[in-house]
Amino acid sequence: MEWLSHGAIALLPVLSFLAALVYLDSYKLVRLPVVLMTIGAGVVAAGLSYLANVGLLETTGLPFGHFSRYVSPLVEEALKGLVLVWLIQRGRVGFLVDAAIFGFAIGAGFALVENLYFMSQLEGTLAGVWIVRGFGTAIMHGGATAIFGLVLRTLVQGRRRTRFSAVLAGFLIAVAVHSAFNHLLFAPMLATVVILTLLPPLLMAVFQREERVVEAWLDVGFDADTELLELIHSGQLSESPVGNYLQRLKERFRGEVVADLLCYLRLHVELALRAKGVMLMRESGFEPADDPEIRAKFEELDYLERSIGKTGKLAMKPFLHVSRKDLWQLYMLRK
Repeated sequence: MEWLSHGAIALLPVLSFLAALVYLDSYKLVRLPVVLMTIGAGVVAAGLSYLANVGLLETTGLPFGHFSRYVSPLVEEALKGLVLVWLIQRGRVGFLVDAAIFGFAIGAGFALVENLYFMSQLEGTLAGVWIVRGFGTAIMHGGATAIFGLVLRTLVQGRRRTRFSAVLAGFLIAVAVHSAFNHLLFAPMLATVVILTLLPPLLMAVFQREERVVEAWLDVGFDADTELLELIHSGQLSESPVGNYLQRLKERFRGEVVADLLCYLRLHVELALRAKGVMLMRESGFEPADDPEIRAKFEELDYLERSIGKTGKLAMKPFLHVSRKDLWQLYMLRK
């Protein structure tokens, strides 16, 4: 019975906070199966961190206190952060909300393994230890990695490639949070209070701000895409700035390539509109039905991308506003 109560204290707070983040995501930008897979990645990171920390502790010969303050935060935040870097590099993270949820999920998976390990090693420990580990250490792991994601996502906004400097900035801030918490372990209750006072309000503020950003993006993007699609379908595209631009491209591309550019533009806009519509339906509490034509459209889009090449995609960039956010919305629609 004692093991059960201590387990609840050690494990439930971080899972409850993660569930709250997913619930507060009104646009349902991150799907539950993906959250669960990300928690699994955090579990793997915890196992690798344990092996690395044991090896480094023996190699360096540092006292455990010094090691936990200056070395283990580097190892653990690096392994947790690698998952975030991969998600962002692959275009799976479109908004700050995504970065916060993914980051906290990775940290939650890490904390679950760590707390289960300590429960197996510290039988008969007072409940206060598990309060600190459940409400302090576990929330710290989730919060530090969420901050890594927020910093990284902010610094790579609008870029096709993830810069090393952005990764380094997010990593160092996460390490600083982790190390600062470990420095306060001489007063564990104080460390727990500091974490609970700072991290949850920070994440909630990010969610509120980002929801307003998403609403504005949907309004502006929906109107612009709708207007462009109407021009294409109306047959009056040649009289518009886009049409004039395509006419000028005939001097640089063959006629069939220009036709592919127009098809690529139309498909890209149609899929972007579909993705925005999906988000609006989810925000209203509806799950849209699967569209069997979507896969065919993506296959055609892939073919056209190969046909027009990098030069053609660059030529269309002024009208597609290709960014990580746009790439993400296409991924969201495709999955």
